[in-house]
Amino acid sequence: MAKSGDIIVGLDIGTTKIAAIVGEVTDDGIDIMGFGSHPSAGLHKGVVVNVDATCAAITATIEEAEHVAGVEISTVYVGIAGSHISSFNNNGIVAVKAREIAQSDLERVIEQAKAVPIAMDREIIHAIPQGFVVDDQDGVRNPIGMSGMRLEGRVHIVTGSALSSQNIIKCTERCGLSVAGIVLEQIASAESVLHEDEKELGVALVDIGGGTSDLIIYLDGSVAHTSVIPIGGHHLTNDVALGLRTPRAEAERIKRTNGCALARLVDADETIQVPSVGGRPPVMQSRSMLAHIIEPRIDEIFSLVHQSIIETGYADLLASGLVITGGTTLLDGISEAAQEFTGMPIRLGVPYAFGGMSDMISNPIYATGAGLVQYGANHDSHNTTYASRHRSDDKRYSKVLGRVSGWFKEIF
Repeated sequence: MAKSGDIIVGLDIGTTKIAAIVGEVTDDGIDIMGFGSHPSAGLHKGVVVNVDATCAAITATIEEAEHVAGVEISTVYVGIAGSHISSFNNNGIVAVKAREIAQSDLERVIEQAKAVPIAMDREIIHAIPQGFVVDDQDGVRNPIGMSGMRLEGRVHIVTGSALSSQNIIKCTERCGLSVAGIVLEQIASAESVLHEDEKELGVALVDIGGGTSDLIIYLDGSVAHTSVIPIGGHHLTNDVALGLRTPRAEAERIKRTNGCALARLVDADETIQVPSVGGRPPVMQSRSMLAHIIEPRIDEIFSLVHQSIIETGYADLLASGLVITGGTTLLDGISEAAQEFTGMPIRLGVPYAFGGMSDMISNPIYATGAGLVQYGANHDSHNTTYASRHRSDDKRYSKVLGRVSGWFKEIF
């Protein structure tokens, strides 16, 4: 756990945007000190495809966050997503040496669960305990201090492409930053938008990003399932661009300002102006037509989410229903569409339980960034300096020099 006064920084490197959120740990929780956001370039479906473009966007984001928060950022927690992510549950069993379970026994049982063959090009990102069995006693959350001879642990294991992780780290380090940890994005989002009672009763969270829709399921307070659906907001934008014959940048703007997830919610007489391609004059189109373009893709996303939930076998155990978050959930009618297409109770998830400048991040698009800060505060076990409170020209020039030095190392 981080201590009061520590400053934690979350860096959400997404397909649509890059966001950095700066939070200070206090006795009452976390106060948001500032944030930065910049349009993303160089990523496709959550995976880095252009290092230079990604580095430029990260640099612009970090500089904005430093300016707003008044700190010098040195270390960040970074989110990871993409269709390369996969997960499974596994058990580990060990004998208790001293007849009283200690932290070392927990670590051994988790390592035992992680001892499974995976492809050489993949690595374990998370190994999350789900619960323990001490001898024949099931349902144990924290076995430390209990007496027993045999400890069994159920562990949720998340793996991803080693190259994808390395590229994220490379881009971050080329910007003069250190990576404190890489966190699966839906785990981070869950940290900021889910309530503990929802996790206990059973809940599914879907974070609809630009390139992917990331699903996580909690049962009895623990992670039961994670998966990635390779469809996101960019697919909606492409549909609008093709359907209305407008440039993608305009399609994104039109989607955000006039889009609706359910065509029946739109007035048939409502019209919008749509810029054309190739210098042609703009045309007037029905907003209902735009909704009819968007609705099938929204239907597809939530149908795939619902199907994924059913396939886990947990559908009947999710008393808290489905929580939706991410930029795409800002569409008009999205909650109604989600409930209609899944048949589950729906709640829109926004970051909560933050102080300070929390109003600035009270938006689904910042769920992952805020969650990275929360994750860092909950899991930090090192005396790492994430940010210094006062910026100086010497530090500023030193950081620039570090970035230039990193670029030269990459070139030569």
